[in-house]
Order: sequence, then structure tokens, then C-alpha cells
Amino acid sequence: MIRKQRILLVHNYYKIPGGEDTVIENERRLLENHGHEVILYTRSNSEMDSLSKVGKLCLPFMTLFSVKTYNDVKKLIIQYKIDVVHVHNTLSLVSPSVYYAAFSCGVPVVQTVHNFRMLCPAATFVRNGKVCEECLEHGLACAIRYGCYRNSRMQTFMSAAILKIHRILGTYKKLYYICLTEFNKEKLLLLNKKGKEFVREERIFIKPNFVWRFEKEKVIKKKGYIYIGRLEKLKGIRLLLEAWRELPEAPLILCGSGPEEEWVKSYLEENHMEQVKLMGQLSHEEVMRHLAESKALILPTLCYEGQPMVILESYAAGTPVLASDLGNAGNMVIPEVTGFRFAPGDPAAIRETVKKMEQTESWDTQSFYERFYTPEKNYEILKNIYDRVGKD
Repeated sequence: MIRKQRILLVHNYYKIPGGEDTVIENERRLLENHGHEVILYTRSNSEMDSLSKVGKLCLPFMTLFSVKTYNDVKKLIIQYKIDVVHVHNTLSLVSPSVYYAAFSCGVPVVQTVHNFRMLCPAATFVRNGKVCEECLEHGLACAIRYGCYRNSRMQTFMSAAILKIHRILGTYKKLYYICLTEFNKEKLLLLNKKGKEFVREERIFIKPNFVWRFEKEKVIKKKGYIYIGRLEKLKGIRLLLEAWRELPEAPLILCGSGPEEEWVKSYLEENHMEQVKLMGQLSHEEVMRHLAESKALILPTLCYEGQPMVILESYAAGTPVLASDLGNAGNMVIPEVTGFRFAPGDPAAIRETVKKMEQTESWDTQSFYERFYTPEKNYEILKNIYDRVGKD
């Protein structure tokens, strides 16, 4: 009997929970369900709050290379005889030192690319609310000049320095990559512009995220529309409500919280938008129930996105998606099959799309989910990747 690979999953949690956290938990469960021994190594940026003054002064160096992470990971690789190290996020405390711990033990490293941080210090390709790829054309100094990461030149400098140093060292060339979409792969390969090779194309694989099947029992469709996500400008929440102000007969619920929450409350009150309900932060079970009972999910994002988990969940629930025709959100929607696309940043386009939605009754979201985003399909791709990197 062939032994299943032992996998070390590595993840650095941000202070605010996000989709990456869900992905790593899904993959851990998926691998264990298929007989793999999975070791989880995590750190959290909340650790920075308890650092001493000296520790905080050393923080920039730790984000570049963490001795603690290096020692911890190397010990785990040896102790559990790890076959593959699979990394999700390294910022800030895991750091690229995780790669070197694996290299020193001769173990291959797979890095899932959840965002655009390897090309953009802010990870979003957005500046001043608009898509920006200036760093690709003119170098990382552009981001520092604008303070793109957290509106801080110092924090942007550190993010850019990590990228620059490890490009020079050839770190990224030694990794294998999982891109969530073809769009993300195309962006990653832009690192190799001007004849330089920072990543090796033959080491880049495409594997989407997945979601577990949704058990629809006595779901009554369809009550109205639903937005799920952070309440922030980049996600298009202001744009959405501007559009919905002129859709008084279309119920809309907003699931989530974020920096724009108070603005949302004020806007709804000032404009007497009783058709819109702010639900706040709900449990995943509650969100999925609302999603399954909605006519459509609406995603008015103003950025490329990595691969929105909420779209996968919507398909699993049998609910079509209305999304900005931009980056991954737009690419994941098949017009008149799984939903509709609309021009990004245009409230009138949102309203026209909602009207088209009201005139359409047949959708193919469920079978689309079955073809591409089930746990079974995902494991098949992931296992093939692990087999491949283990032989190189």
C-alpha cells in the first residue's frame, strides 16, 4: 500500500479573519479525509501586540526572516518526516524563512497565491479606489512613494523590501505555486518581464478553491438580493447602495461588517431605504441560508479579487451571481448561465443588470459547481500537484 504524503500546512493569520483562513481549514479537512497526515503550523499577527519595545523595533527584520519560524518549521519537518510543505500566507511573522527551513531539509514547498502581493506591496493592485499596476511598469518604488500598504510609506517599504530581496536571492524561483485562476497565473508570470525569471512557469499549477456541498432542505426561493462581505469602499458598497436607492421594490440584505458600517447606516436612514436590511456579522450557517433563499448574490467589487469564496458558495447553494466585469469576479460568472456581469463602478449598470435578472428564470449554477468546485474535484487536482512536486 502506497503511503499518503505527510503535509505541513503553514499559515499566518491576519488580525481580521478572512477567506484565506477558511481555505486552509477546508484543505486540512480535505486532506485528512483522504488519509493524509496533516501538521498545521500557524502564527498570528495578533502576536505583535504583546511584543516588547525591543521586539517591536526588531519586527521589520522578523518579517524579512524569522528565526523562530525557521527553527519551528525545521523541527516539525524532521519530527514528522514531512513530504511537502504547503504555505498559504507568510505575512508578517511566518516570513519567507519558512521556505528556507524546507530547503534545508530538501522538502518541496508549494505556495498558494491568494492575492497579488508578489507583484504589489499592497496585494490588491488598487490605488485611490482604482486598479493600478504601476509597480509592474515602473518598479516597487512607486508603491513606496504612494504609501500603498496601509497608507504608510514605512510599512510599504518593508513589504517592498521583502519582495525585492527575495527576488534577488532567487527564493521565488525555488517554489511551486498554486494559482486559483488562469487570470492569477497570467499576473504572476508578469514577474518575468524584461527577460528576468523570478518564477518558473513549469512550476505553476492552477487549482481553484472549493466549498463543501450545501444541503438545501425546504429552501424557499427567492426573496431578494444579497451582498456578503466586508463593508468597505474597495468592495463597492457605496456604489451598490447608490444603485439601490433607485430600486425601492427590490429587497437587499447586507451581510458583513467593516469600516463603512456607520456610513451605510447613515446612508440608509437619510435616503429612507427600507428595502435594504443591514444584517451585520452572521454565522456561516445563517449566511448560507440567506444565500440559498436569495434571487442572486451581488458582488460590485472594484478590485481584481483573488478568487471570491462567496461566489463558490453561491453556486453550491444554487444561487446566480451578479458581479463586476473585472478580474476574477467577472471571469467566474458565465453570462446567462451562472449570472450576469456589469461594468465596474457604474450604478446604472447595476440597476440594468438587476432588471435583466428579474426577467430570467433558468440558471445552471448547481451543475457548474459540480463540474469545478467540489471537494472531490479539488482533491484530485491537489493530489496530482503533490505527486508532481515530490518527483521533481
